[in-house]
Amino acid sequence: MATFYLALMQLQISSIKSDNVTQACSFIREAATQGAKIVSLPECFNSPYGTKYFPEYAEKIPGESTQKLSKVAKECSIYLIGGSIPEEDAGKLYDTCAVFGPDGTLLAKYRKLHLFDIDVPGKITLQESKTLSPGDSFSTFDTPYCRVGLGICYNMRFAELAQIYAQRGCQLLVYPGAFNLTTGPAHWELLQQSQAVDNQVYVATASPAQEDKTSYVACGHSTVVNPWREVLAKAGTEAAIVYSDIDLKKLAEIRQQIPIFRQKRSDLYAMEMKKP
Repeated sequence: MATFYLALMQLQISSIKSDNVTQACSFIREAATQGAKIVSLPECFNSPYGTKYFPEYAEKIPGESTQKLSKVAKECSIYLIGGSIPEEDAGKLYDTCAVFGPDGTLLAKYRKLHLFDIDVPGKITLQESKTLSPGDSFSTFDTPYCRVGLGICYNMRFAELAQIYAQRGCQLLVYPGAFNLTTGPAHWELLQQSQAVDNQVYVATASPAQEDKTSYVACGHSTVVNPWREVLAKAGTEAAIVYSDIDLKKLAEIRQQIPIFRQKRSDLYAMEMKKP
């Protein structure tokens, strides 16, 4: 298929896990009725974001939340990128994205590689590493439409991840994320556009909606960017579903017109992947 329909769920996250999961499933069903073939939830879709919340909301995978995602993916016959949840495994906590196929099978699991440890004086200080452990592997999955590469939020800042995914044949990169009101306005869209242009891929980001009463406020603005840097769809700050066609014929045309992959100087440099 040269074109398929992508949907991003921008959810209003509450402190009640069951309500968050119910809302997510409702949005997913709505997107499926509109023809979406690949659907993504935002980062921490089942819990408030914050280091103090991760231990309280953490689950095994499979577990309560991901079992419901598996069921709704099968019900709607879609590819479902399950945003992320706090995952508990062998005494450690991870920020983890689970992906389910149209038959409900777990296709991929991605644990956030780079943890969000930053200090912008007077604006925001946060250390995910106080409670979370980093993942140690890449994650892609195949669909009848294209190969998809996964990242989570802060991982967008590391160009190597996107470069490796492009080398592995990905045409769409999806980042569930929750940039804040300091870094979001400055870098959220810019990072997506730079990855899309530099790697000649589509880039999609799924954010929670803004909620000013929480301790950590996500910026919202879930977005889809094409390989020409054009913003195809973008949410505001409230709960919404963002839809966009992903035109793989256009992607192929761009790669033919500006053939950077054939022009790389492997005699001078290379991107090394140390683990699969």
